[in-house]
Amino acid sequence: MFRRVGRFAVHRPWLTIVAWIIAAVALGMLAPGLKSTRDQAEFLPSHYESVKAGKLQERAFPQTEQSASIIVFKRADGGKLTAADKQDVVKVSNGLQDKHYEKIAKVATGPQAVSPNGEIALANIVSTDKDLNNQKLLDSVKQLRKDAKPLLGNTQLKMGVTGQAASTVDAMESSGDTDGLIMMATLVLIVVLLAVIFRSPLIAILPVIIIAVVASVANGLIGTAAKVGGLKADASISQILIVVLFGIGTDYILFLLFRYRELLRAGKEPKEALAEAVARVGETIASAAGAVIASFLALLLSTMGMLAAMGPSLAIAVAVTLVAALTLVPAVFSLLGRAAFWPSKAWKKTPKNRMANAVGGLVSRRPAAVALLSTVVLAVLAVGAFSFKNKFDMDSQLPAKLESVQAMKDLQKGFSAGQSDPALVYLESKDKAPLDKGELEAFRGKIAAVEGVAQVAPAVPSKDGSVAQYTVVTKDKPTADKAIRVVGDDLRDAAHAAAPKNTEALVGGTSAVLADVEKAVAHDYKVVFPVAGLAIMVILGLLLRSLVAPVYLMLAVALGYGATLGSTVWLFQDVKGEDGMLFMLPIIIYLFVVAIGTDYNILMVARLREEVRKGVPPRQAIRTAVAQSAPTVASAAIILAGTFGVLILADNSMLQQMGFAVAFGILLTAFVMAMLLVPTVTSLLGHKAWWPGHQDAVRPSGPDDHQAVADAPSYSGHR
Repeated sequence: MFRRVGRFAVHRPWLTIVAWIIAAVALGMLAPGLKSTRDQAEFLPSHYESVKAGKLQERAFPQTEQSASIIVFKRADGGKLTAADKQDVVKVSNGLQDKHYEKIAKVATGPQAVSPNGEIALANIVSTDKDLNNQKLLDSVKQLRKDAKPLLGNTQLKMGVTGQAASTVDAMESSGDTDGLIMMATLVLIVVLLAVIFRSPLIAILPVIIIAVVASVANGLIGTAAKVGGLKADASISQILIVVLFGIGTDYILFLLFRYRELLRAGKEPKEALAEAVARVGETIASAAGAVIASFLALLLSTMGMLAAMGPSLAIAVAVTLVAALTLVPAVFSLLGRAAFWPSKAWKKTPKNRMANAVGGLVSRRPAAVALLSTVVLAVLAVGAFSFKNKFDMDSQLPAKLESVQAMKDLQKGFSAGQSDPALVYLESKDKAPLDKGELEAFRGKIAAVEGVAQVAPAVPSKDGSVAQYTVVTKDKPTADKAIRVVGDDLRDAAHAAAPKNTEALVGGTSAVLADVEKAVAHDYKVVFPVAGLAIMVILGLLLRSLVAPVYLMLAVALGYGATLGSTVWLFQDVKGEDGMLFMLPIIIYLFVVAIGTDYNILMVARLREEVRKGVPPRQAIRTAVAQSAPTVASAAIILAGTFGVLILADNSMLQQMGFAVAFGILLTAFVMAMLLVPTVTSLLGHKAWWPGHQDAVRPSGPDDHQAVADAPSYSGHR
């Protein structure tokens, strides 16, 4: 099949290229764009308590105004606020109120907004929109900060804005133009590395153009599937889509070009070499893509709506990339012929590849020692994974110099940290009868007694009196681990137990949502990972026609996963002293290290099988497979690792963790697992690695060498 596909693309290049261009333009112009979805119901299933509380709030308290951020005032000298200072707080607040910012209903303060120790005063920024990530609201918060400076000119006050909207503004600005940085770094890495490898400006630039066309088609198909097919897709996948398309796209293009160049050096004509390259690596690329697609589709089982929506979208992108690698890429290079390598003539000569040959020689001579050493290194690094601690406090991973971070520290000098985003407890009458006032006050006293709760405001009844809302301020920040534990466990337990007869208590708010997210993530670890692993094993089994090889390949992948997570934990928790890691980190490593990194294992094993089929001795087969595949694997891995490695330079600890984990994990997968561990284990198992099939049986070379000519097993795998 792959031979026929290759021949069609190579001999009808213009038809293939025009078809792709028409598809890219049509989908780019006609396909609907993706919209951002921030409804928490889209991120958690409806059976979680925080989602139920949110629905109850919308039904019983339909008002649109919501506290978006808090202005924190203090004296410049750090002393107690004087009567004049308090008057200035009111003047500044009124001055900002008079600006009439879009999406801001009011800027309010009062005598009760002064801390008990007299050092801090607050003003509440109330939004007209419940969506605190609304861009117009965020722009208004930024403008408010600028407008406050002249108002503070003749006072002794300093102020800062914190809270959810302000933290979002700072998070966006601290990450800077991260998407642009990733894109530029990716483009530079691809262009520079390809130029170094092939010494051709055309080959350096063409993959970027090809992937841009693929991106247009993929985005269009995702948008169409979202509108027509009911696929839930969110605009937030755009950043991750950039890396997936360029990372995987470059991998597959390199797989093909390296084999194309190898066949040209063997004396084949360009069109013949291209068609043969597609025939030889087509199955490898398709299997690699199948493994990645299966991994992404496994995210459909996630209870996190964000991940469940991300999976199919990324799967579509990989599928489009696969089709492009087998059709568009050979069509483009078919038109160029040998001119693609201009001005270099180095492609005509087989390079010495001393490093690759040295690795191949080492692996073939000392397979047991290399396998043992590789396993020990990965296992030692994996030990750190057992110390992994989830951390949901995104704000704590922002640079300390940011205004929202500093303002939160100032707020805590006079108030409880939970003041910025209180938890919400609802008490609802099951028969819709008005709630008893005495029972409401008694219920308030019981939830106020929970350790970790600073204060509970009196109940606010709904219009019909059947629902009461309590505002609960925690002692710790709403996103801090302690607050999440207090609200998600102790407060919920106390509220459920204290609910009067014939009523139901629900706990919501940011801390409650994060507590439920933690449960959802724990569920996903137990379900998504095993299903994805099983799917990858099935694909490997179909590719290799073996029951043994998929098992040890997946064990190697699992070991690489643990080593990646453990290394990241050791660096950030043990060396840098951070008290926790990004809670999404295991999923991120799964997406990019396990799913994409499996490509390199597939490429290596497929090439090893190809060499064994030629009837060469086992050690020579391993040496050739490693020496020939190492440059491809190394180049692809460096591009993908470098793309993520740029994130290490960010000020945001969350981005640093993500960047290091993926970059280091990809390098481990490529240089330790694919080049050392997998080929040596395959060598040690010999013929058993291909059981119960005969995939290592000697087969004739030629155009039909993909077909078996003998039913009897070859014992070339025996050592």
